[in-house]
Amino acid sequence: MREVRVDGVAKRFGDREVLDDVSLHAGPGELVSVIGPSGCGKSTLFGVLAGLVEPDRGTVTVDGGPATGAMFGYMPQKDLLFPWRTVLDNTALGLEIAGVGRREARRRAEPLFEPFGLAGFETSRPSELSGGMRQRAALLRTVVQDRDVLLLDEPFGALDSLTRTGMQEWLEEVRSRFGWTVLLITHDIREAVFLSDRVVVLGPRPARVRAVVEIDLPRPREPASPAAAAREAELLALLRTL
Repeated sequence: MREVRVDGVAKRFGDREVLDDVSLHAGPGELVSVIGPSGCGKSTLFGVLAGLVEPDRGTVTVDGGPATGAMFGYMPQKDLLFPWRTVLDNTALGLEIAGVGRREARRRAEPLFEPFGLAGFETSRPSELSGGMRQRAALLRTVVQDRDVLLLDEPFGALDSLTRTGMQEWLEEVRSRFGWTVLLITHDIREAVFLSDRVVVLGPRPARVRAVVEIDLPRPREPASPAAAAREAELLALLRTL
């Protein structure tokens, strides 16, 4: 488990300032959500963390040392599974790109199919999976690369409400089992409260941290509880002031 710190990160694209002095942290094994208006720079922030975007200033550290993109497993909004590859071959793809042989990549991915609820679908094509199963396969592809921190960019945003709720419960279960440190972008306030140890609220572009809300509720959580509803109301009120 790793500790991640973002300190004073800023980024500009031409005349457009996207990030301005953004700072946040995620402790070992924590899940920290990032919420804010559409287009405020959340995905750009994840690009900085993943090493895809060079910040103009500021630092990203992991356990107190300089971070590299190789420390982060990045799962974008769409599952990006290749329709012509089997599910097993899709989940092994990241390892293959990293230079691992196909047989070894498949060997590393196979043991994760059971805890990810995909056992028996190794030879299936993505078109044979439900939306939730496709997202689990995409997360498995990210996790099998054995990165220190997971970056999840609205992983359940395209799912229907019932499937999304089931995926949130599943993610909470496997995250606790594997002890991942996770940063999550979401537009779903209930999702943020249900999953997070802390929620970072970003303002409109250029994004600045407007508030950090601790979600100090016992686990497992009940989304409909008065305490969870109070945290949701607090976050909604913050977003309405932006």
